[in-house]
Amino acid sequence: MTRTTLPVSQRVTDYPNNNTIFTVWKFKADMDIKPVFETLCGLVANLNHSFTIRVPAERASCVLGIGYEAWIKLALPQPVPKELKNFEPVAGAKHTAIATPGDLHFHLRSGDMSVCFDMLTAITEVLSRVSDCLEEVHGFRYWDGRSILGFVDGTENPIGNDRQHFAVVGDEDPAYKGGSYLFVQKYLHNMKGWTKLSTEEQEKVIGRYKISDIEMPDDIKPDNSHSALASLDDDNGNELKIVRDNMPFGNPGKNEVGTYFIAYANTFSTTHKMLERMFIGVPVGNYDRILDFSTAHTGSLFFVPSMDMLKGYSADATH
Repeated sequence: MTRTTLPVSQRVTDYPNNNTIFTVWKFKADMDIKPVFETLCGLVANLNHSFTIRVPAERASCVLGIGYEAWIKLALPQPVPKELKNFEPVAGAKHTAIATPGDLHFHLRSGDMSVCFDMLTAITEVLSRVSDCLEEVHGFRYWDGRSILGFVDGTENPIGNDRQHFAVVGDEDPAYKGGSYLFVQKYLHNMKGWTKLSTEEQEKVIGRYKISDIEMPDDIKPDNSHSALASLDDDNGNELKIVRDNMPFGNPGKNEVGTYFIAYANTFSTTHKMLERMFIGVPVGNYDRILDFSTAHTGSLFFVPSMDMLKGYSADATH
């Protein structure tokens, strides 16, 4: 009997951890990037393995995503993943999900920030010669998984086997099974405006009760609340989901606080439809009220190859 071996994914379905560093990198012009990328692929595999052995309780992981332009520059397999492209802005009448550049994205997680710090240091030593770091955001778990706005973030996340189902590419794109579409945005919150709202007004913005995290009944929940517009069904009425690993970040002394939105999905079209519902609205103009208090300052799409594919790109495999 022949056994089918499924590709091993990167750690996209791991549950949120206590500490995270997110970085976005862009290759410098006229640099020989291919050898560096090959070294980097081997490093990602080694970091995941080493820290799992050294500090298993910390649930450390390093996930590498690759942007469309980088995919082309690096001469990675063609055709490209079916839905990998440069993200284009999603513009509503009042708010816009802007698009910003990014060739590589690293998502570093651990219970101990020391591990995230050492992983990024190792990555930087390899990458900085040929690439500039455009974004570096240090996220942390806030109380029981709440955002700085005070509400639990990610309540609707899939759990168990559903995480694999919604986050990892399967038969949708057989050449890239085990991969995942990664979309990120860095939101900054208007805390002065937010804290002027009463708890009841805040709950109507989110569509959940603040303390209990229970979703409001449909006959009470406003149709422009976040929970109403961030939910999505397919044409057959089946719920579509993404795997979020959002993390709060901030510098309270500078009044700069926000949420790093990060979504893994087996198709980017699911995430894109959610963005359209939030920014354009349903019907058009009935946008997600949370956007009056949270502004997206970045927006980039990446593809996360399977770990098997990543190892195949590494210097050890190509020489």
